[in-house]
Amino acid sequence: MSMTPTRFLNLKNSLRDELIRDFGVQFNIISMTPVYGGDINQSYKLETTEGDFFIKMNDADVYPGLFEKEANGLKAIQKTGTIRVPEVIRHGQMEDTAFLLLEFINEGNKKPGFWETFGHQLAEMHRHTNTFYGWEEDNYIGSLIQFNTPDESWINFYIEQRLKPQIKMAANNGLFNLDTLERFELLFDRLYEILPDEFPHLLHGDMWNGNFLVNQQGNPVLIDPAVYYGNREVDLAMTKLFGGFDDWFYQAYHEAFPLIPGWEERIPVYQLYPLLVHVNLFGASYVPSVINILDRFV
Repeated sequence: MSMTPTRFLNLKNSLRDELIRDFGVQFNIISMTPVYGGDINQSYKLETTEGDFFIKMNDADVYPGLFEKEANGLKAIQKTGTIRVPEVIRHGQMEDTAFLLLEFINEGNKKPGFWETFGHQLAEMHRHTNTFYGWEEDNYIGSLIQFNTPDESWINFYIEQRLKPQIKMAANNGLFNLDTLERFELLFDRLYEILPDEFPHLLHGDMWNGNFLVNQQGNPVLIDPAVYYGNREVDLAMTKLFGGFDDWFYQAYHEAFPLIPGWEERIPVYQLYPLLVHVNLFGASYVPSVINILDRFV
């Protein structure tokens, strides 16, 4: 999204008017300071006469409903009362720009026992269950559509709603050859032997170490969810990608909500999904990681 000085000023004034209507008081924006907010959005710390906020903005027609779906995910996690997320203030559209306004989280240092607290809180969030796998709407993982059509079978859901759309996209972009596609078909058959059944649990859905903050009280705060109901090993598997979490996190999680034996051996199966997403977002450099997992199971 291009942000010329004129467009920036117009958006700032439009946002001020929106917030005056929302808060019912005179509302002045003191400053908008750019902050890191991911790969696809422009993000700012919004300093106002009513406090500090965090705002994301993007072209409304590029990722339709992106911020509404993120807001719904944050609210779903917040509703569990188990782990902190930024409060959703507002989402909407100003001219051709979509925005999401959130509570600003002032960051601090991890308190003693941070990882144990984090493990316990995620386990408690995962205790929230449903009658189906999926979600009430499709949403996004990064900038890609994440399909959430409800299914009573976890393995079928994982194959049809998670793996196949990403594999098809990569194949259409010439990133997988015929041999790799045939091996995926063999893996699909094996998943019925490898993956156990478990109730659908509420997942963050994009649970890597870039998607949590440490607030000033030293506690974890989850951000950027891609929520759905699925097998909770998905979240655990993603925590072990791209740096991983501290060992105390996994010990605390398992104490609070024991995992089905063999979960560590199944981690690569569930890492296929985020790795396929990275193939489609960032290209062929992630293909070898996918092939290594296929080598292990097929």
